[in-house]
Amino acid sequence: MSGVPQRAFVALGSNLGDRRACLDGALRRLSGTPLVRVLAASDWIETEPVGGPSGQGRYLNGVVELETALAPRELLELLLALEREAGRDRTREQRHGPRTLDLDLLLYGEERLSEPDLLVPHPRLEERIFVLQPLAQIAPERRLPGCRLTVRERLAELCAPGRVSEGA
Repeated sequence: MSGVPQRAFVALGSNLGDRRACLDGALRRLSGTPLVRVLAASDWIETEPVGGPSGQGRYLNGVVELETALAPRELLELLLALEREAGRDRTREQRHGPRTLDLDLLLYGEERLSEPDLLVPHPRLEERIFVLQPLAQIAPERRLPGCRLTVRERLAELCAPGRVSEGA
């Protein structure tokens, strides 16, 4: 355990089954986990899939802000366990394919971690509109480590007229 509570941001997404129920369930489970306190949650935003196989259903995406005394690795293990409980099997799925639940650790305090299966800040965070939109609802003035703009500023930049982006 890290001991000292840290602020963490987690992205939630689903495009299979009852998407809203799956996301609501994950949020309830996070809220009920010892050493984790949900401070804020965005609305669920419907978005088109980015990458992956064609013909996927639309996603519901959101972001939660947590205060946690769990270490980054412990928090990641919790997120992976919640995905498994929702029926996700990362070993059998296609990359960027449909999923019942996708939980990504976006930020953990000011830490930068680069381990084989744990990268913080999350790669491409600053390029993904489907992550920045809900993040802007709960932390618009949070500075993004990858580009030093606030979430609000980066989202405006990506949504500027005429701009084409992977995260659109």
